[in-house]
Amino acid sequence: MKITEIRIAGLRGATPKGGWSEELEPENVVHTLVAIHTDGGLVGIGAVFTSDELVRASLEILKPLLIGETALEPERVSEKLHQNTFWLGRGGSITHTISGIDIALWDLFGKVTQQPIGRFFGGRLREKVMPYASLLMDEPPIMQANLRNLLAQGFKAFKIGWGTFGRISPANDELLVRSAREAIGDDCFLAVDAGGSDAYWKGSLRWAINASHMLADYNVGWFEEALHPDDLEGFKTLRKASPVPISGCEVLTRRQSFIPFITQGAFDIIQPDVVKCGGISEWRRIANLAEDHGIQMIPHGWNTAVGLATDLQLSSAFHRTNFVEYCTGAPYVDDITTKPWVLDKNGMLEIPSGPGIGIEFDPEKIEKYSGVTNLI
Repeated sequence: MKITEIRIAGLRGATPKGGWSEELEPENVVHTLVAIHTDGGLVGIGAVFTSDELVRASLEILKPLLIGETALEPERVSEKLHQNTFWLGRGGSITHTISGIDIALWDLFGKVTQQPIGRFFGGRLREKVMPYASLLMDEPPIMQANLRNLLAQGFKAFKIGWGTFGRISPANDELLVRSAREAIGDDCFLAVDAGGSDAYWKGSLRWAINASHMLADYNVGWFEEALHPDDLEGFKTLRKASPVPISGCEVLTRRQSFIPFITQGAFDIIQPDVVKCGGISEWRRIANLAEDHGIQMIPHGWNTAVGLATDLQLSSAFHRTNFVEYCTGAPYVDDITTKPWVLDKNGMLEIPSGPGIGIEFDPEKIEKYSGVTNLI
């Protein structure tokens, strides 16, 4: 089975805010779907966390390496792409685009074998996983109302992030966390994301250490992106001083970037994003290294239904991956599949058992959000 064509669809019109300094507008494209077509008639779907313009430009480089290749060897083909684009700069749009291609190739492999792809990564260790409802911080009354609404929908775990946290005062930081804990009660899981990958992040190591002790008072499960993403020494110091687990790494790409953070003990939890880091093939290598060093893997997932479905498949195969991120209020997660995501009474999501990444997409909904009529 050979690769014959690659099509893309940039999602626009309902893009949620991202919390960034230069805030996203609904028409901004930061999520792009990738479809790999084959001479056997099967189509694999992936996704990329970058704009359709950058994906399209990257494909001008990658297509000559892909067209005519086998569709049944995702890891070898993806590594071929990495190896032959090294001089263009590891990371960035090329690596992000390879991520979407790699996911689509694994989706195809699962469809050919009629198996959910998690089965190939170590077996299905679990059939359900806990999603945490991920939302941006807001003024306390607004944030509390949003959290209570999500609680009523059945979520048992939550993460609040960005907003004014770490950007005004320690008193404001505590007000936000206290308000969230009051809204969800003491029995629910709560994590906090400072958003240290924001432009010109000013959160210092001293602030982060002090904030971590405040978070411990509210039984926060982890403290995410408290420092600038590249601050290896700072994270090592913070982890030693913090009473709560420290997490990060969502912006890193390829396993080589993760190695020092894992081997030097910078994090309790690392959070690679499968639609950025190089795809499933890279994510698995990162996960294996993390598990060997006693570090938990919890995927970053502020993206699309493709990312969520892929994270669920990966969570089925790794012992310590017991959460997935659920970007709440995002039509690109909730409104492009043929079946809705459903929480059970315990707030768990069932891991799809269908072939490939395990879900089907609605072509009309994809057209609605992209204008593309023939992606699949």
